[in-house]
Amino acid sequence: MKKVFYLLGIMLLMAGAAKAQDAKPQLGPEIEFEKVVHDYGNVPYNGNGECEFRFTNTGTEPLLVQKPKSSCGCTIPSWPNEPILPGESDVIKVTYKTNRVGNINKTVTVTSNAVKNSTVVLRIKGTVLEQPTEVMPANNNGSGAPVNNN
Repeated sequence: MKKVFYLLGIMLLMAGAAKAQDAKPQLGPEIEFEKVVHDYGNVPYNGNGECEFRFTNTGTEPLLVQKPKSSCGCTIPSWPNEPILPGESDVIKVTYKTNRVGNINKTVTVTSNAVKNSTVVLRIKGTVLEQPTEVMPANNNGSGAPVNNN
């Protein structure tokens, strides 16, 4: 019986030691975004297609962001080229060209030297509204009848 309690005690100590190792903070850079989806809602044709994704280096070493890759040429990301120090924040700016009518559903893949989530996919969504049609000027001959120039 003593052997059973002895073995049980050793197993509990080993489990506690393993749990304590899991709780140890991870060393290195970490990237944490405030949001990973931006919803433009309804955007006018040729309207403002700019948005920002704010992130913080929550790690213990400088964070380096590599060139983000967009899912198409209509989505243009810009990013900080300098290391982001621990505790510091910066933004990845995304510009969507709103000269195409219809739904927006694009991604930007951000790669960094973060130890845990080194690849993060950012998403933009919304709808570009149709371009307003030109209204023909009213007939100003005073009669309300169509103009006949024959």
